[in-house]
Amino acid sequence: MAKPKQKRKWFVQKGEAGSIDLVFLVLVLCLLTFGLIMVASSSYVSALYRYGDSYHFIKRQLVFAALGVVVMLVVPKFDYHRIRKFSLALLIISAVLLVLVLIPGIGIEVNGARRWLGTQSFRFQPSEIGKLAIIITFASYMSANYKRMKEFKVGILLPALVLLVICGLVAVETHISGAILIFLVGAVMMFVGGVNLKWFLGIGATGAVGLAGFAFLTPYARVRIHTWLNPFEDVQVKAYQTVQSLYAIGSGGLLGLGLGQSRQKYLYIPEPQNDYIFSIVCEELGFIGAMMVIVLFILLIWRGFVIAYHAKDKFGSLLVVGIISRVAIQTILNIAVVTNSIPPTGISLPFFSYGGTALSIQLAEMGIVLSVSRQMKPTKAG
Repeated sequence: MAKPKQKRKWFVQKGEAGSIDLVFLVLVLCLLTFGLIMVASSSYVSALYRYGDSYHFIKRQLVFAALGVVVMLVVPKFDYHRIRKFSLALLIISAVLLVLVLIPGIGIEVNGARRWLGTQSFRFQPSEIGKLAIIITFASYMSANYKRMKEFKVGILLPALVLLVICGLVAVETHISGAILIFLVGAVMMFVGGVNLKWFLGIGATGAVGLAGFAFLTPYARVRIHTWLNPFEDVQVKAYQTVQSLYAIGSGGLLGLGLGQSRQKYLYIPEPQNDYIFSIVCEELGFIGAMMVIVLFILLIWRGFVIAYHAKDKFGSLLVVGIISRVAIQTILNIAVVTNSIPPTGISLPFFSYGGTALSIQLAEMGIVLSVSRQMKPTKAG
């Protein structure tokens, strides 16, 4: 006689799991604190110029940071398996929001890009929700179908169609960096999920050829690549932000000019508290400060993958892999853009760049990782 299926509890009960991973929590809080200090330092000049209040940006960021920390500490009290129930709904909601962004009068357009919903005083990017939706949906789908992931239809076709829809909607917003990030996170999860490498590499190569073709056949992309390769050819217009970023990095030297002493934030770098905040870190804190930030990110990523490796089940493992991969890829892309290592595209630095919605969601994701860590398999080391 079959045993009746037990209902899963919403909360993790005492005795069912251990403590959250304190090493991971401390690393998150260190990055968050560092990021808030740099938002305050990098933004007060532009905030005073634009709003007449030097603390405009940091006050808003602190509110979202406080909200995000509360969510991060509350989420681990819930059983992360419950998230599976909402994966498809979250994916559909994110797709609907991404469609709404494209409708004139509903989506908010800034500098030629239509990426926001809400009002001018409070707005958010649906693509941030799309990133989380892809991670949760893929983790749920792949853990449920892991024995069939080597089949083309299950392992490649269906996930690729989902990625195509979400990435396509994000790309239409002219948010190319967001589409690339979502695609790469999805690809990492497919790889870890156990797809047939022959199909995976074949499609990856086809995608790379297609991307290269797009870059060389599209005038806008060709201009971006030419500007990247020749940044000092048009310093005043096309490569202005890149060149100002390089000036900031170069003037920081080994030890930097000192916290708060950046020169480039005096209206030279547009929006210094956003995508190019890492250049202000380099200018004020120098090579040593920049390396401290990079080391903190490396430690966070390492600890995240330790949690993924020791997760209780495949769903938890894939969930953490997706979240940590997003942080890793986004960090690499941001620093590469700021240092002109790749063509410029707008992508924020996790925990550092100004943006309330993004920060709150990032901290909620860290809460999910901590929830998985509570139910990790016992391990003697790491």
